[in-house]
Amino acid sequence: MSEDSDRSERKENSLDFDLRLQKARNLSSGSTNIGKAGLPEDGKSQAIRIGTELIVAVAVGGGIGFLLDNWLETKPWFLLGFLLLGNVAGLWNIFRLANGHKYKVGFKDNKNV
Repeated sequence: MSEDSDRSERKENSLDFDLRLQKARNLSSGSTNIGKAGLPEDGKSQAIRIGTELIVAVAVGGGIGFLLDNWLETKPWFLLGFLLLGNVAGLWNIFRLANGHKYKVGFKDNKNV
């Protein structure tokens, strides 16, 4: 009797897994009726992108400043200046991402023009 209940339980788990797998496949292919109930557009991925934007901008600015300082022997002035510029550029990118501009040129919305 316990074997029958184990089999039926395994069969239910298998059916449940198959249904969840099919939902996931439909969601990834875009042929689902769930709408936007899947992965959030604003969430972990946007937070990672914001962090990456800031870190990369400061690193590139610092790298350029470091190379210029070594080449022109003006330590640490170019490093400090380009670190500041990198920080400003990173914050500017975050501002644009937060306001939905992404990588569009300018601030005007093309829909209203």
